[in-house]
Amino acid sequence: MDLEQTHLIVRPEIAVNDFLWVFLDGAFVLIFGLFYVAFYTLVKMEKLNKNYVYLAYAFWALQAYCMYALGVMIQSNDFTVKVMMMAMLAFLVVPHLYYYLMIQADKRYEQ
Repeated sequence: MDLEQTHLIVRPEIAVNDFLWVFLDGAFVLIFGLFYVAFYTLVKMEKLNKNYVYLAYAFWALQAYCMYALGVMIQSNDFTVKVMMMAMLAFLVVPHLYYYLMIQADKRYEQ
């Protein structure tokens, strides 16, 4: 088999100078996601005022930005960046769906 006939996927390496920023950006994705879910959950449990939901959405926006920045830093292709952004939209919607289903189930079983 000729080397010209093989198709290899070549990934660019992360520059040593960028490694810290890539690591921090990945960590911020996790941290901001944690704060988004925490504030959203506390608002839905009525432990916090409903105005704090905007703070939860701000954390989600920061998480989405960090996810996009991470995709750019690791030189992802366009498809991968789109998949990452779709995952961020799912991360925004899933808690809403979860609490909606939970409330509907409570109403159904209370009857």
